[in-house]
Amino acid sequence: MYIKRTVEKNIEKVAESLPCIVVYGPRQVGKSTTVDHLFGEKYRRVTLDDTDDRALAESNPKLFLETYGTPLVIDEIQKVPKLLDEIKKIIDEERLRIIKNGGERKLMYILTGSNRFELQQGISESLAGRCGIVEMLSFSQAEKQGAEGAGFTPEIAELLKRERENSFKYRTKKEIFEDIFTGGMPDVCLGNSEHDIYFKSYIATYIEKDVRKLISAGNETTFRNFMSLIALRTACELHYDEISNSVGIDVRTCKKWLSVLETSGIIYLLQPFAAKASNRIIKAPKLYFTDTGLCAYLCKWPNAEMLENCAMSGAFFETYVVSELLKNLLSHGADPKKLLFYYRDKDQKEIDIIYLSQNKVYPIEIKTNASPKNAAKNFGVLDKYGLDIQTGLIIDSCDKIRPLNEKVYYYPVFMLGL
Repeated sequence: MYIKRTVEKNIEKVAESLPCIVVYGPRQVGKSTTVDHLFGEKYRRVTLDDTDDRALAESNPKLFLETYGTPLVIDEIQKVPKLLDEIKKIIDEERLRIIKNGGERKLMYILTGSNRFELQQGISESLAGRCGIVEMLSFSQAEKQGAEGAGFTPEIAELLKRERENSFKYRTKKEIFEDIFTGGMPDVCLGNSEHDIYFKSYIATYIEKDVRKLISAGNETTFRNFMSLIALRTACELHYDEISNSVGIDVRTCKKWLSVLETSGIIYLLQPFAAKASNRIIKAPKLYFTDTGLCAYLCKWPNAEMLENCAMSGAFFETYVVSELLKNLLSHGADPKKLLFYYRDKDQKEIDIIYLSQNKVYPIEIKTNASPKNAAKNFGVLDKYGLDIQTGLIIDSCDKIRPLNEKVYYYPVFMLGL
């Protein structure tokens, strides 16, 4: 069973403009399945997980590419980064041929990869200007419901318009926490794998194939403990000293391992909002897991009911909202690093999300309970910076959009991405 991905339109859009696409994303989020769905009938496909193909690509990349020709899909391209230089030569030769003889530029290569460490430098050096990059995460709630998936906007007028024009099915807080516990990994969502068995294998595969070369020999067990500790701090500010002391590693190693998790797409670091002329902004980023199912497994929560009622329920709900925003923005080709921030100053005034678009500031609070009182009490802290502050949102488990006042609206979490 194939579940339509919101990112498909973005992949097709990039494919129209450049001769090569790289589809990045954490392991097992559906990159190869999506690419095969879009291009499988017209493109040959080879995976570098195959030892024979990998051996040929390593020993003679030119012969490997001549053997398979174009158009071609290459899975797990990070396993043989030397292919990138040869792909560059072929693309450049094709460009010269078109300039000389005429013809239409076509998409020649689609590359997928789950390990960005070995790819980033090669792509920036070899394929700059020739390659479009698309990032994928696990299933969003919209995709799991089979919805088309609309780009998120914090504009209240547009949100009210969407609500009027669509019949969105309300999802209870209990249903949302079932979604949080399950996460978005395709094999779990489709019932192909049992939750705990899947994530146990996922972590083992991730460490073996993606990070073993990046951490010191013999540190696999410590790295597993590190991941579990990080999961317990989802939706919290990042304090390297505290984490390194808890795990028993130095700060330098802690920063390196966090960078490994971030580059792998396992976690996301939400940066603090820097208001003009302000020297009272907390500079530490906030840490979020991109898949709540993986996070719940690492925290050892056995089911959705206990997760909903535990002391971490608020942190998981916030992580869920942030991950849904990330999935939505990336699927529509937007850069979360340019749009999403959080605010906290030394007076402990905090706003969960600052959505920044075209110099307009949209404050967003995330609350587990429906219609919480005083949820927007800190929005006024932004007034002193002379910014263009727009109507804010409180994302919670309510059943419809409703105003708190003229400047703040409640917005249902189940409508994110719809």
